[in-house]
Amino acid sequence: MDFIHRVAPELREGIAGLPPLHLPEDLAAARNMIPLLTERSDRVRITERVLIAGSGPVRIRIYEPAKRSKHKLPALLWTHGGGYILGQPSGDDALCESFVLAANCVVVSPDYRLAPEHPYPAAIEDSYAALVWLADINNGLSIDLTRIAVGGASAGGGLAAALALMARDKGGPALCFQLPLYPMLDDRNTTPSSYEVTHPAVWNRANNLVAWEMYLGGPAGGTDTSPYAAPGRAEQLAGLPPAYTCVGQLDPFRDETIDYVAQLAQAGVEVEFHLYPGGYHGFEHVVPAAEVSRRAREGYIHALARALNS
Repeated sequence: MDFIHRVAPELREGIAGLPPLHLPEDLAAARNMIPLLTERSDRVRITERVLIAGSGPVRIRIYEPAKRSKHKLPALLWTHGGGYILGQPSGDDALCESFVLAANCVVVSPDYRLAPEHPYPAAIEDSYAALVWLADINNGLSIDLTRIAVGGASAGGGLAAALALMARDKGGPALCFQLPLYPMLDDRNTTPSSYEVTHPAVWNRANNLVAWEMYLGGPAGGTDTSPYAAPGRAEQLAGLPPAYTCVGQLDPFRDETIDYVAQLAQAGVEVEFHLYPGGYHGFEHVVPAAEVSRRAREGYIHALARALNS
């Protein structure tokens, strides 16, 4: 059965509307695409700041309830997706507003440096600097430091998983939860699903190989890749915060996500996982009105709300 006929019927319309992406030649055009306008909530205030980190300035986007009480709020450090080579925080405005409203929390999203101009470790350095700042009692955000989570989707999910590892290993901010959604975890690209998805309109094997090489600044799949670059390489997952993740059955990251979930469970980390039949990479954003998209989106939004308010 070909790829299109394996896609859930309610998601097929999204495939037709997706322009093919061929990396590296389409990178500049993809970066210049104007994102679709989304309806803004008047119950969420969005501001920006620039942090001065060891590696240089890092712009961050902050989402918080427009009408806050004096009580400290939980917080989420959210890293946007884009294969480590695309994207910006404002592309996730609607989603981050949903997190704020569902969990009554503050969301901080760093505009981390992108490859290939800034290969690893630039993205994780910027994201970790934002996490450390988020956990600083002097940042003026009035955060409950016992309720801080990390999350992201796709490459942002890979960064979220890497941040959880780095915070544990560095004795950094204590995390209560991690939300790495269909994460980009493993540069080796040896799983069956990494070979399975080749359709040009969705994130596929060819683009994934190029993105990893751009991010790592050289050939992917070597023997010395850091787990902070590719968390699927991590050999010790004990001591990480509880996790929630999901992936579509037709996502090239399906098997590396499943492998990571199994390793988390084997290490004694609480983990909840959902596999969506007929779903391709990022399907819930491509066809947001589909029932399976609403179910997936509500699943991880509510998981965050439970984790930050339990």
